[in-house]
Amino acid sequence: QVQLIESGGGLVQAGGSLRLSCAASGRTFSRYSMGWFRQAPGKEREFVASISWTSGSTYYADSVKGRFTISRDYAKNTFYLQMNSLKPEDTAVYYCNADPSGTNSDYATRYLAVWGQGTLVTVVS
Repeated sequence: QVQLIESGGGLVQAGGSLRLSCAASGRTFSRYSMGWFRQAPGKEREFVASISWTSGSTYYADSVKGRFTISRDYAKNTFYLQMNSLKPEDTAVYYCNADPSGTNSDYATRYLAVWGQGTLVTVVS
């Protein structure tokens, strides 16, 4: 059974940095897409970034391009979200996911993906 354990959230000032980690266990993750989503208070969950576990191809939401970097470490079975130049609008609960379809489609995120427990990121000005 796939399990994802997140860590690294916290309180940071605008312009600062944080790194989120998501430790994955339970199986091998070839063909999986590993991703980060976030949900701000009163808003719907939104895509932030994803990485193909096998190829390393990355995708980003326009709102975080150039500021956030997603990466993975095979040896540790862990993937990361490095967040730089944080803004108050980045404040949200961040969730990692593992999508076996490799697509992060709406269907996959709703019905196929496994999710972490979420970690709160608060950016203050």
